Amino acid sequence: QVQLVESGGGLVQAGGSLKLSCTASGRIFGINHTAWYRQALGKQRDVVATMTSGGTTNYADSVKGRFTISRDNAKGTVYLQMNSLKPEDTAVYYCYVEAGAFRRYWGQGTQVTVSS
Repeated sequence: QVQLVESGGGLVQAGGSLKLSCTASGRIFGINHTAWYRQALGKQRDVVATMTSGGTTNYADSVKGRFTISRDNAKGTVYLQMNSLKPEDTAVYYCYVEAGAFRRYWGQGTQVTVSS
């Protein structure tokens, strides 16, 4: 079973930057799209950024212009560059991969805390 392993979370001051990484433990074939979600304490999990297999990206309105999703196919890694961080960006961030008709993969989550 392929697993997604995230890294790069941590504590940062408002206005700072972090770069999250998500690496698959094995090869995933037939990827439809990859995404980053986040879940703040007591709230539902929401999508932050998505990237299709063709490279088309989409972002939640709250992060447009500040966050960038990217990937390195050779490394099997997806990234989320987060700039101009705000306290409201504090959440657990999850990597997600959808492949084929039924395969769904989630990372274990990485905590991002932005102090004011």
